[in-house]
Amino acid sequence: MNAAEQARSLDLTSKIASAVNLFKAQFPDARADLKPWRNDPDTLELVDPDSIDIGFHLPGWSPRFQGRSLLVQIRFYRDPVEQRLRLIGLETAAFNHEGEAWRLSTIDRWQIEGNYQPATDVAERLQEFCRQVFKLFEQADAEPT
Repeated sequence: MNAAEQARSLDLTSKIASAVNLFKAQFPDARADLKPWRNDPDTLELVDPDSIDIGFHLPGWSPRFQGRSLLVQIRFYRDPVEQRLRLIGLETAAFNHEGEAWRLSTIDRWQIEGNYQPATDVAERLQEFCRQVFKLFEQADAEPT
């Protein structure tokens, strides 16, 4: 779900802003988009209501990223007993003129997969960003909704 729509409390809004700042600390040229999804019925049908989705746009096509835009999805699991959201991982995908260029999932093997590969230092900084987001959201469980 769009990060802007998930910002329903001061705590969660602060964590979303911190996640954006963590990404920009690794990649200062990126511009954040807190509403990467359109609000049309077809798009909304595909959106995970238990995720925080943030788009990042580079100033142009980047050979180091092998793309020009990234989608970061901070994924949660809704605990049915405690009715709390618990962080399960991040999904990051880069996009170029052909569509999805590559994907990094912390839910599986933390490996970048796809037809294109970013530079090694970009991959390492993305993995560091993911570790920092885990620390940010594991400090306390996400709020019940």
